[in-house]
Amino acid sequence: MIRDMITAMDHWALQDPERLAYDDLGHTNTYGDLKQRSDALAAHLDKMNLPAHAPIMVYGGQTFNMMATFLGIVKSGHAYVPIDTHSPVERLTTINDIAQPAAAIAVNDLPTTLGATPVIDAETLNTIFDQHVDYQVTHPVSGDDTYYIIFTSGTTGKPKGVQISHTNLLSYVNWMLSDDFKLPQTPRTLSQAPYSFDLSVMDWGPTLASGGTLVALPKQVTDNFKDLFATLPTLQLNVWVSTPSFVDICLMEPTFDASHYPNLSRFLFCGEELTHATAATLHQRFPQARIFNTYGPTETTVAVTQVEITERVLADYPRLPIGYVKDDTHITVVDEHLHPLPAGTEGELLISGPSMSKGYLNNPDKTKKAFIKMAGQTVYRSGDLGVQLDNGLIMYRGRTDFQIKLHGYRIELEEVNHYLSQEDHIQVGVAVPRYDRNHKVSQLIAWIVPATHDFASELDLTKAIKENLQGGDMMSYMIPQRFVYKESLPMTPNGKVDIKSIIAEVNH
Repeated sequence: MIRDMITAMDHWALQDPERLAYDDLGHTNTYGDLKQRSDALAAHLDKMNLPAHAPIMVYGGQTFNMMATFLGIVKSGHAYVPIDTHSPVERLTTINDIAQPAAAIAVNDLPTTLGATPVIDAETLNTIFDQHVDYQVTHPVSGDDTYYIIFTSGTTGKPKGVQISHTNLLSYVNWMLSDDFKLPQTPRTLSQAPYSFDLSVMDWGPTLASGGTLVALPKQVTDNFKDLFATLPTLQLNVWVSTPSFVDICLMEPTFDASHYPNLSRFLFCGEELTHATAATLHQRFPQARIFNTYGPTETTVAVTQVEITERVLADYPRLPIGYVKDDTHITVVDEHLHPLPAGTEGELLISGPSMSKGYLNNPDKTKKAFIKMAGQTVYRSGDLGVQLDNGLIMYRGRTDFQIKLHGYRIELEEVNHYLSQEDHIQVGVAVPRYDRNHKVSQLIAWIVPATHDFASELDLTKAIKENLQGGDMMSYMIPQRFVYKESLPMTPNGKVDIKSIIAEVNH
């Protein structure tokens, strides 16, 4: 069991300094490098006499120096706020205003100034990293101190900074290293999610704590399919961490299979719904690999449920479960009045346990609304709808704010997307609402990446899709009125289908 994240990572540097910690397209760094650079930065930060525990903003991409910076910051007793290089400038300045950081570290050159916030620029940082210091870790982040702050996308209004403590992180990482997942002893783990997205903690947390190697896949590679499919087989991965949307892209390449990736033994998914079609295809391509579906809001540290998607699960559940709750955590399904509901009844998921955040940075109002007292303890209102079955498995039913009303019918958009993903002629598809001038939903529109087909026209393809949907379990009022065909769907920097941009374009 890991009792301290910093000690766990330094342990490998002391025991085996030449062990590979990071592989960035063949450019490698060791655990010795990780300790040396993080110690040098921690010593420099100590000399700056920053306010105790004040957060430090970090700007950069998928690089080893980002990891070394994070570790140096927490060694010096501060939390870090990661911001990806593909973030808009406005987001960077907004987060700076909200977080009020003691300093900012530009691992990559900043695209703007940050007012009064002192900045360690990329050149200065590299000079610091070149120093060899004898640093004693005497005042690190520990216990309930905040370890990192990840800003959510902010679907409405300003983004919210989710504070994750060292205790929260330990609860999560120890679960990942438990028999629930049985990860390889020294994993080579895909590091594709940007470090500003909490899915990235699923790759670096358990990997660096257990002496494995993080294998970076930068955005400039993933954005170019030719480069992506040429690079992936060279990475020698044995643990895959991504959103389902990203693996859907990889499955477009016929050679993405066990014979070309013989070491790939684990697939871990989080961040959005894993469809039956995606899991079934993966099972065919990688019959010996273990596939895990997980679920959890950023506010509860990455994930709190898991289930292995076996052939039996695929056979039993047309819409896949999100899993069993981890041992130290409790999920309650409640109605709109927050009254607990019996098994088999749909309601909002309330989550409590040691991986639950203390709340949002400098935002007491939002914290008070989301983190509420129930029966004498604090629980997090997830805003997610779900059902807990008699066997303990939880089924996801969508977002409370992803419900629409069309012609008097209440429709879950994610349920519509589930049926679209099952249709034979659809490779990827999402449904979005179109609003009239009174802001009422007037139409449901599907954006579709079609599977290979022989239809003479899009009209014939649409007719076939609608007939299949009507012949299945889908209620007729849920079937989209319009189908728009695309070569690909827009993606967020975090690797999810960008539903917000589709809604904006549909309602332009």
